[in-house]
Amino acid sequence: MLPYDLRPAAYDSADAQVLTDEVQLEYVRRYGSEGGDINPIDAADFVPPVGQFFVAYVDDVPAAMGGWRRHGDDAEIRRMYVRPQFQRRGLARAVLDNIESTAREAGFARLILETGLEQPEAIELYRSAGYADIPAFGFYAEEELSVHLGKQL
Repeated sequence: MLPYDLRPAAYDSADAQVLTDEVQLEYVRRYGSEGGDINPIDAADFVPPVGQFFVAYVDDVPAAMGGWRRHGDDAEIRRMYVRPQFQRRGLARAVLDNIESTAREAGFARLILETGLEQPEAIELYRSAGYADIPAFGFYAEEELSVHLGKQL
């Protein structure tokens, strides 16, 4: 496990936006779309009590991010990302564990998420953490490459 510092952050903070820009380029690379993830996200979605967002730092360098926002009665995981140079060192699991515990503390009983078939490492992470298939929801509900998962907290 890499030593890290996981901090609450505003979704529109400079570090979160640098990581968001990187993950958008990754979506373009994997899915071939020109705009990356076009699902609209408002920074206010991640302000407690309706959501929270986190950035993990390694030696004060932003290395990973992720958050949750209210989606009906559930909390939805959004923007999980680990920079390539920090992957396979436990950061994704640490961010996911934090998302789960803070969503539980906020009173949510279930976390849901949408990812895609071109992100097998994400699917593997979520399934290994107990996430299972759920009915499609949200912006990408009709997309054939979408995978929808959920977990009772």
